[in-house]
Amino acid sequence: MNQVQFTQMKDGTREEYVFLQALEHDYIRQLPDRLLQGLQRLDGSLQGYQVSRLEHSLQSATRAEDDGADIEMVVAALVHDIGDELAPENHSQMAAAILRPYVRAEVTWVVEMHGLFQMQFYANHYGKDAAGHLAYRDHPWFDSCQRFCERYDQAAFDPSYPTRPLAHFEPMLREVFSRKPFDPAVIQQPLS
Repeated sequence: MNQVQFTQMKDGTREEYVFLQALEHDYIRQLPDRLLQGLQRLDGSLQGYQVSRLEHSLQSATRAEDDGADIEMVVAALVHDIGDELAPENHSQMAAAILRPYVRAEVTWVVEMHGLFQMQFYANHYGKDAAGHLAYRDHPWFDSCQRFCERYDQAAFDPSYPTRPLAHFEPMLREVFSRKPFDPAVIQQPLS
């Protein structure tokens, strides 16, 4: 079989769905390759900064690694802005959704909230509220997100910072995104 015959999902046969499932498994295994391509596309995205969005992402990951962050947080720093291309108004949520099946809940929350937390550094220049993140000050991962934004994200626009190349982070990205998705041993974490 090269293609299913149904035109409505409700009409599919077991044989067709087994066929599609095999194709889907192959497609999912290629996720790290697509993520690497998505990161490379950031090199030509939003202009105006002293570094490209790719360089910003690499520098964020380098800063996280230099700070002693674990592999999940380093990979999160690498892909935190991958949503910029397709979801510029909610890139944080898109990146968190990509990470969610493969990392602990804390990392997902930090990436999901980083857009709001980042506003503390610049929103006042646009006449917007720079303190919106303080609504979460009692959240158990508030300090983790503050650290992420202060040390890895807002500081990662320096063209002279000794930033590691994408090839350095590729094995880490492949390791994280090759995990069994939604493995309770990985994603479930107590809020304390």
